[in-house]
Amino acid sequence: MTTLPSALVSVEWLAANCEAPGLAVLDASHHLPAAGRDASAEFAAAHIPGARFLGLASLFDAGSPVPYALPTPDQLAARLALLGVRGEDAIVLYDDSAIRTAARAWFLLTAMGWRHVAILDGGLAAWRAAGHPMARGAEHGEALAPANLPPPRRVRSKADMLANLASGAEQVVDARSADRVYGTGTDPVHGLPMGRIPGALNVPFTEVLNADGTYRTPAEIRAAFAAAGVDLDKPIVTTCGSGVTASVLLFALHLAGVDRTALYDGSWSEWGADPDTPKAQGPEA
Repeated sequence: MTTLPSALVSVEWLAANCEAPGLAVLDASHHLPAAGRDASAEFAAAHIPGARFLGLASLFDAGSPVPYALPTPDQLAARLALLGVRGEDAIVLYDDSAIRTAARAWFLLTAMGWRHVAILDGGLAAWRAAGHPMARGAEHGEALAPANLPPPRRVRSKADMLANLASGAEQVVDARSADRVYGTGTDPVHGLPMGRIPGALNVPFTEVLNADGTYRTPAEIRAAFAAAGVDLDKPIVTTCGSGVTASVLLFALHLAGVDRTALYDGSWSEWGADPDTPKAQGPEA
């Protein structure tokens, strides 16, 4: 099996290893509706040679009342098996999304026990910028029998978040932009009133990324959280609009050596839509 050098790999490393046995490269691109982009069509037009399209937009539990809920272990296992990804394979994820959706796929996989997973730093843009070749059309491995994956760890429900309001056991960090967290109008992404879970701190996911979409250094990531008032020695739950950019924070924290973390699955899509949940709106007092 291919050995990943770290949870974050460079385009140089991937170019040298993309055909290595036991390595699966997955395009985890997914876009917000307002972007007007079709990730599947874009993959067919141009992708990293040998990569397979994960289809992250459809990889969720439609039977859950939670918007864009994490897929069940069986759903994730079935998708990977369909793509020919074996249980012992190492996986490198990449995206071409403004919201860095490879981190969402990384969380799904690691939360359900996949041990060897990395993200391509800078995604498809970095691959293109380095002048590496592109491929067209559909690619997939030989379909396999699905693996047995365990229930996801490090996931919080609305009930958990309500209990945390009383206990304060976990810090809540919102990955949305400050205007969506502290504003008073309508959220332009999900159509809900702007606002936040009471007591939530704010680290916009862009704060852990460089301008070119690569991840900042572990020291810079730690500094970004510290500047927002987050104590990295205490447990952290991340949230956002629908659990996508919150995963970017989780991956960045992992790079910084912080793993006492969890994801609020429903995020603001669930919390903001429930008239009975307490909400904070507007600037901090």
